[in-house]
Amino acid sequence: RIHEEGKDSIPEHPYLWETDVEICLVGGSCKSPIERFWNGSSTMYILQKATHNEESDSREESNTDDSVSAPELLPKESPGSLALSVGRARQLISLYTMVQNPNVRHVGISELVVLPPLWVRCDASDPEHTSWIGAEPLQAANKATGINIHMVSCDGPTADKNCFANLEELKMEHKIRHHSSVVTTKGFAQYELIRAAAVEDTIAESGSNISVAITWNNVDKILETPPLTSAATLNISLESGDPRSPVFQLYRELQFLFALAEGLKMGVTEWPEPPESESAVELVQEFLTDLKKKLDGDCISRNKNETEQIKCDTAAVDSCMKSIFSERGDLDFAEQLWCKMKSKCVSSYQELIDCFTLVIKSLELGEIQPWIHQGSSSFLSKLIQQSYHGRMEVVSLSGITPIQMLLEIGLDKMKKDYVSFFIGKSRSSLLFQDYFISTSVDLQEQVHRVQKLHHMLEILVSCTVLLQFRHENLFPLTQICMKYYKENPLNEKHVFQLPIRPALVKKFYQNDNPEIWKVEISSGHGQKEVKTTWQVSANPPVEHVTANNSGLFCDSTVNGSEERLYFVTMTKCSQVHFT
Repeated sequence: RIHEEGKDSIPEHPYLWETDVEICLVGGSCKSPIERFWNGSSTMYILQKATHNEESDSREESNTDDSVSAPELLPKESPGSLALSVGRARQLISLYTMVQNPNVRHVGISELVVLPPLWVRCDASDPEHTSWIGAEPLQAANKATGINIHMVSCDGPTADKNCFANLEELKMEHKIRHHSSVVTTKGFAQYELIRAAAVEDTIAESGSNISVAITWNNVDKILETPPLTSAATLNISLESGDPRSPVFQLYRELQFLFALAEGLKMGVTEWPEPPESESAVELVQEFLTDLKKKLDGDCISRNKNETEQIKCDTAAVDSCMKSIFSERGDLDFAEQLWCKMKSKCVSSYQELIDCFTLVIKSLELGEIQPWIHQGSSSFLSKLIQQSYHGRMEVVSLSGITPIQMLLEIGLDKMKKDYVSFFIGKSRSSLLFQDYFISTSVDLQEQVHRVQKLHHMLEILVSCTVLLQFRHENLFPLTQICMKYYKENPLNEKHVFQLPIRPALVKKFYQNDNPEIWKVEISSGHGQKEVKTTWQVSANPPVEHVTANNSGLFCDSTVNGSEERLYFVTMTKCSQVHFT
C-alpha cells in the first residue's frame, strides 16, 4: 500500500505497523540516513521503532504540520530511541523477503511487485554491533528472483590504526563466506581540500566545502594513498557572503542590489546607516563638477585610458584577488554614478532623489555630455542618449522611479563585471551567458540571475585561489555551473562535480588524513555478485548509535604522533535466491 501511494509523491509521514514499528518511504529530496555507507537505490523503506504510538492512531486526522516528515527521521535529542532490537529487525527482514518470494502464496497478496529496498535501524546490542540490516531485491524481467541481505556494523571512534582490519584477512574471510576462489578489490577515498589547502583562512567555517572523491581498482593495503591513475571527482559546495572571501566586497555590492529589488517588490527599502564621511549628494556633485571641467576637452572620448578609474571599497580586498578580479577600466558614466551612490553612500530615499535631480538637471542644461556603453538598457542611459540631441522627456522622480533607476544602472554594471571575468579568466563562450544577462525578463528575475553569476564567481575564484586552477580546469567547471544554473534556481547547497586528474590536487591531500577511506571486496557476476565493504570515516556513519567524539583529532598520541579519530564500518552481504 505504501509503495502504491508513493508512486506519485513521497508520503509526508511514516506509517505505523503493528504497535512498535514505523515505516518511512524515503526518496527524492529526502536525505537518506544510510548514504554514508550505501549508494544504492534512491527510494527505500526505513523501518524504525515507533515512538509516538498514541498519536499515530489519530495521525490521519491531524494537521500535516504536526506530522513526522520523512526527511526528519531522527529526533534531535535521542536518536538512539528509534533503533529496534537485532532480533526484531531480522524478523522484519524475513517478512519482507517472504512477501517478495513468488513461491509463497499464503500472504494474501494478489499481484506481486518488486518493492524498493528496505532498511531497519538496529540497536547494535548483538556481539557484531549491528546497526543496520538491509534487504535489496534481485530482479529479472520485473520479477523478484532473490534478495540481497546487508548487515552493517559500526565501531569507534578510535585513533589506533593497529586495530584496523588486515586486507588479506578481509579477502580470505570473503572467500570463505561466499565459497569463491577469486575476488576483486576497489578503493574509495575522500579528502577535504579546503582545510588542507595552504590558504585555508580564505574560507571561513560555514556550509562551504571542497573535497575530492577518488576511486581505483586493485587495492594493495588498508588506508593506501590512491594512485595517480585513479578516477577523481572534485565536489564543490560554496556559500556566498564569507567576510574572508576574496570577492566579499562584490558580494556586498550585490546585497545592495538585492535590497533595492526587494524594496521594489515589497514597497519598503532598507537603507544603510548614513556615512561619517561625504554624503552621496556631495560625491555626485563633485563627480558632475569634474565632468563639467572636462567639457572643453574631449569629454565623450571612448578611450579607456581617459575613463575615470573608480577606486571604491578595495581596501579590504585580499591581495591575491587583485590579479583575479580587477576592476574594469571601461566604466561608463552610469556605472561610475552607481559606484558613487551604492550602499556605502546612499542612505535614504530623499538622498536618492537629490542625486538623480542633480544628474538630470546637468543633462538638461547640457553641462555634461557623458559617455555610456552601447547597448545599455537602463532608463538613465536612454535619458543620456536623448540629451545628445538636446531633447529629454520629463522625468517624475517620485514613487518607485528613483529606486528602479538605481537598480537598473547597478544591474547593468554588475552584469558587465561578471561577464568580464568569465570571458577574461575562464574564457567561457557566450553559450549560456545570454541567459544570464538577458534584459527580456523582469528586474526581479534579472537580479536572481545575477545572484547565480555571483555564486559561480565564488566557486571559480575559490578554485583559483585555493587550488591554483588554470584555464583548462576553470573552463569545464564554468560550463558545468552555467548549465546547472540555466536549468535550476539559485541553490548554494548544490554540490557541483568536476572530473579531474588526481595529480591536479594531490599536493593538497598527500600528507592529509582522508575523511573517508573504503575498500570493496567482490566476487561473482551479475545477480550473483556479492560484496564485503570495510570503511573508516571521520564522521559517524550511523546517527542512531551514540559516540563520544566525531571528526576530531585525538587529544592523545598513538605511536608518538597525532592521529585522526575514525569510525569503522563493515558491511557484509548474503543472498537468498527464490529459484
